Amino acid sequence: MGARLMPGQCQVPVVYKRIWILGAANTLDITATRAFNYSDDNEGDHSQRVYIQHCDDGKTITVYTEDDLLPLSGLQHLLFCDRQCALIHIEQAWAENLFTAEGRIMHERVHNADRESRGDIRIEYGMPLRSLKLGLVGKADVVEFHRKKREDGGEFWLPFPVEYKRGKPKKGNYDKVQLCGQAVCLEEMLDIEIPAGALFYGKTRRRQDVIFDGILRRETEDAAKRFHKLIESGITPKAVYMKKCDRCSLHDLCMPKTVSNARSINGYLTDAIGG
Repeated sequence: MGARLMPGQCQVPVVYKRIWILGAANTLDITATRAFNYSDDNEGDHSQRVYIQHCDDGKTITVYTEDDLLPLSGLQHLLFCDRQCALIHIEQAWAENLFTAEGRIMHERVHNADRESRGDIRIEYGMPLRSLKLGLVGKADVVEFHRKKREDGGEFWLPFPVEYKRGKPKKGNYDKVQLCGQAVCLEEMLDIEIPAGALFYGKTRRRQDVIFDGILRRETEDAAKRFHKLIESGITPKAVYMKKCDRCSLHDLCMPKTVSNARSINGYLTDAIGG
């Protein structure tokens, strides 16, 4: 059900599963609540996205309701191929190949693991995520909470998201954007700035550190906006064959070579009648 906004103020509560935050013997349910000033002129209908104004800095930003949230994994699908993204998230098409099966099994193993404590690090597996700013919802494979010291001598726990991938590092930013999206979710939920995370690749068995700089954050925000526009349009883009199509699990459903080279039925009939 969508979040109901009241004129004057909006409370956006975020509650997720219990995490180790006080120490080895203590756990705490975290509820992060943020207050915003309502700035939309239309006070009647808040069923779709709404515009709000931050109490602190006065910036106007877009916030999505619960009903508008899209799968965070869609960012990776979109950046790999907008047609693949539409086939999965608009037409609800899916097919597995060896690569996706291996990836699914890896994610299931990680998500089913128990939380861990390693000195100054607390580890959560399969942690639910949500961002009303990006309009995304999903689950983090791993979130490490690192104990840090403040300048005043106090302590805090800094989240460090880790995303698992079956293959090896890619040339594009597909995986980095998905990881950055997870970080934005955590920042919104915990009201804390997260500077970095990591991608773990099963083929190399190594981590690749990722810095969430301004460029990657803007790319992530732009991808989230494009993702929402694609879904709202309800239109699946035409196929354009590229080399990467050969390793896509939806290759046989998409038929990129056939569709991109096929003549339209209308064109065929027009030529036939005219001939």
